[in-house]
Amino acid sequence: MPSIQSTIAGELGLTAAQVAAVIALVDEGNTIPFIARYRKEATGGMDDATLRAFDERLSYLRNLEARKAEVLHAIEEQGKLTADLRAKIEDAAVMQRVEDLYKPYKKKRATRASKAREAGLEPLALLILAQQPHGEDPLRAAARLVNPAAGYPTPEEALQGARDIVAETIADDAEHVAALRAYTKSCGALAAEAVDAGEKSVYEAYYDFSEPLLKVPNHRILAINRGEKEKKLRVKVRADADGAVSQLERRVVKRPQSPCAGVLREAVADGYKRLIAPSIDREMRAELTERAETQAIRVFAKNTESLLQQRPVRGARVIALDPGYRTGCKVAVLDEYGKLLDFSTVYPTPPRSQVKETQAALHALIRKHRVNVIAIGNGTGSRETEDVVADLLAHIEEPVQYTIVNEAGASVYSASQLASEEYPDLDVTTRGAMSLGRRLQDPLAELVKIPPQAIGVGQYQHDLNQAALERALTGVVESVVNRVGVDLNTASASLLGYVSGISAAVAKNIVAYREEHGAFADRRELKKVPKLGAKAFQNCAGFLRIAGGANPLDATSVHPESYPAARELLKRAKVKPEALARGGVPDIASRLGDLPALAVELGVGLPTLRDIVAELEKPGRDPRDDAPPVVFNRTVRDFDDLAVGMELTGTVRNVVDFGAFVDVGVKQDGLVHISKLADRFVRHPSEVVTVGDTVTVWVSGVDKDRGKISLTMVKEKL
Repeated sequence: MPSIQSTIAGELGLTAAQVAAVIALVDEGNTIPFIARYRKEATGGMDDATLRAFDERLSYLRNLEARKAEVLHAIEEQGKLTADLRAKIEDAAVMQRVEDLYKPYKKKRATRASKAREAGLEPLALLILAQQPHGEDPLRAAARLVNPAAGYPTPEEALQGARDIVAETIADDAEHVAALRAYTKSCGALAAEAVDAGEKSVYEAYYDFSEPLLKVPNHRILAINRGEKEKKLRVKVRADADGAVSQLERRVVKRPQSPCAGVLREAVADGYKRLIAPSIDREMRAELTERAETQAIRVFAKNTESLLQQRPVRGARVIALDPGYRTGCKVAVLDEYGKLLDFSTVYPTPPRSQVKETQAALHALIRKHRVNVIAIGNGTGSRETEDVVADLLAHIEEPVQYTIVNEAGASVYSASQLASEEYPDLDVTTRGAMSLGRRLQDPLAELVKIPPQAIGVGQYQHDLNQAALERALTGVVESVVNRVGVDLNTASASLLGYVSGISAAVAKNIVAYREEHGAFADRRELKKVPKLGAKAFQNCAGFLRIAGGANPLDATSVHPESYPAARELLKRAKVKPEALARGGVPDIASRLGDLPALAVELGVGLPTLRDIVAELEKPGRDPRDDAPPVVFNRTVRDFDDLAVGMELTGTVRNVVDFGAFVDVGVKQDGLVHISKLADRFVRHPSEVVTVGDTVTVWVSGVDKDRGKISLTMVKEKL
């Protein structure tokens, strides 16, 4: 069996030195973001995604080795561990293989076979399995083993008991099970039927459904699973039972002329249909679900990453509107830093429909607080509120724009304990409106306050393995937060908790320290924060920025361990550190000359040196500035405004396996099917679009009754 290091090296295409270095770094307590950003020499420049895949695989393989040791010990204690069995277990590459090999030695609940063994029928079972060409007739042998007290009063019943032992022995054989598992996977189908064929439901497409296991798409698997959970569908794996039994017979029945061959065939059929087939059915369903969930989590993570990397709207003084009908529309006014300036409630929608009063109130707030942007939540009452706002802006002189903000997760945050702690004097609805405005001003800083599962940029997220989903999404948020960097003196505890090396408790300690002692003036001051030790400081320091502090390098992503090298570079470029606060040194690379030679001279790795130079060129650069800008003031706002062939600009709100949902200005997002994303074959929509992209689309269909809009990104497909 290859070692863990060689396995990972082969799977991820890495060298042995890279693998050894990363394992050592992980075992030393270094975080993935820190390793990716500040240990490029050791890893050969491995990126964050590769490192996370590495870490996950390392954990699996270590768990596999631990399980092998447990299984070997358990079998050895029974005195049944042979050299061949040990070799098979040690060579196992997946957990399933280990469990298959361990199955015959596991303690089982009482079974038909265990009852027969207790009745002394195992010798007869061994006789049947031996398949002697000229052996004794099994029924005659069974006559000697009748045991009325144990429930086997006749030779026929004793023979049946022996068949039960044989069937279980066959079903426990790892090689037989592996062969039938492969057979089912290659020839089987996922089948579904209606619980009530007369009932109308969203699952009608699956009322009489069958598709090969190897071809059924992931989103269909998740849809069928949900239909089964809601008791609308009956689902099973359909396999050719006769073909499977024939295959198993060929593996088991070696001497057809044996007097026991007939009984053995009966045991083979029983073992497959009663024991093996139901187990494989469960395994195949679990494997399909795991495959579908893994893909869904991957899509969800990618969408979340794109959402968090949306461009902030800097300098926006915002009126945030959280629309509603009966309870009215909540209003929150924020300055350009997200500070609450004013709040109220207006009633532009039915039943009150106070349009003029609402417009007057909003106009007064625009003038009073110099508002330049209005953000409208996309929930209930959004379209009517948008109409009122659009009409207002068309009749006032102030240069104000509006946009629609996705409300997903806002209610979760506004009712959370975190929101109560942040704004104890505000009601839930006002907090919700504030959150909408702030996610426009700085999406990352606001969205980290919401559980990633509640952001709503995936498919079937509530049906997925929640632990796996949380791990993946937490990793994504950490990656984005550390890629962007965090202002140490303004960040919330929620945001700080995603910084490399900082736990939720330490994040709260940082905020408490800041409130007690004032703004941090130097990164080294972090060492005074309770429970933030040397390793945590090493992991987090480079990702925490201090603007206007004592040391200009503290405002950059240069790690404190590299400050001597950075100062030397500035000195050689004849630039004072203060220049960093004035926008950096754009031509520093040309001033320094041969970087490889300089790296050797300074004793710094070339990747690290290049990163330092890039940071000195543009200190604290926000990578989100490369994202598409927010789309303001749309041309359509209602279904009635849409027409087939109309060209629109929209924002991608969600990407799923079968296409992308695009906000074009009406309440319902339109769907661009995967076949209409490009004029070429597209394996997955994420190859073409990501959440937050601004795209040009054409309307290809409008179904007002069902509230569905069909779009295309390929004009000629209309």
